[in-house]
Amino acid sequence: MSTVTTSGTWPSLSTNPPNLEGLSTENVKWGIPAGGGGKSGYAFAGGTREVKLDGSEFTLGTFTHQNFPIQAMPQSQFQVDLAVRIRFEEDDTDRNFSFRFRHNETDNAGPTPDDEVDLPTRVSPETVTIDGEEYAVVITGFKQNGQIVTKFISPENGANSADIVAVLSRVGAPDVVIADVRYKGEVKRTQADEYVEIVNRGTAPADISGWVLGADDPGQDFPFPPGTVLQPGDRIRVYTNQVHPQWGGFSYGKGRPIWNDSGDTARLRDANGTIVSDYNYGTAATP
Repeated sequence: MSTVTTSGTWPSLSTNPPNLEGLSTENVKWGIPAGGGGKSGYAFAGGTREVKLDGSEFTLGTFTHQNFPIQAMPQSQFQVDLAVRIRFEEDDTDRNFSFRFRHNETDNAGPTPDDEVDLPTRVSPETVTIDGEEYAVVITGFKQNGQIVTKFISPENGANSADIVAVLSRVGAPDVVIADVRYKGEVKRTQADEYVEIVNRGTAPADISGWVLGADDPGQDFPFPPGTVLQPGDRIRVYTNQVHPQWGGFSYGKGRPIWNDSGDTARLRDANGTIVSDYNYGTAATP
């Protein structure tokens, strides 16, 4: 475990918007206001936290999108670079890591006015050596409204924030685990909206073709189809009987609940049948 302190700045954009200010600071802004709310922009706020080297997720910092109506931009889609400095308190050293955010500035008056922010790649090109092992920082999502999501949805006329969730991961290897089980759905009787969430916390892609998600009961196995590859930081969900393309589109297609309401264990096995990840859920979970 390491104690780290993070801070960040925004050094560059892939476009040259009007009224650009704050480059290389923690708050970059752009655009000609179309109302009384001011410019749009990004802010980053770091902090001090404990970081484990076992793949546990931690908060890299808090991302805020100041999403106020602005006049049409030269480009509606562009990239914004983030530079994060991490100070490792044990040896009093600083390390710099960089990431690229992809911004979609939507039409303020359109049917979907909310802006969208995601990351085309989630692994820092820079690394750090700890106890003889080389690690990179992998962003695994934005924690928004209590859930970790891969795409940040930012409503108009406000400053919208989310924690950036990341891991320190060994360079050159995937790390696929079950991250969550929603075992009590809201759809009556069928609980079609149950799901299991799986994430690749590693720095390399993971081919999970032929892997099986299940609860070790008949009819509760889901084999992943050929060509299923999780990129670093990717999150997918396997729903009981719903299809959500933004989460990979995976579904058991069952008209009855899969996961025990009182609790159990979800298991992920590779193509050879070896257990890759266990996830105990609910009060009746096996220790």
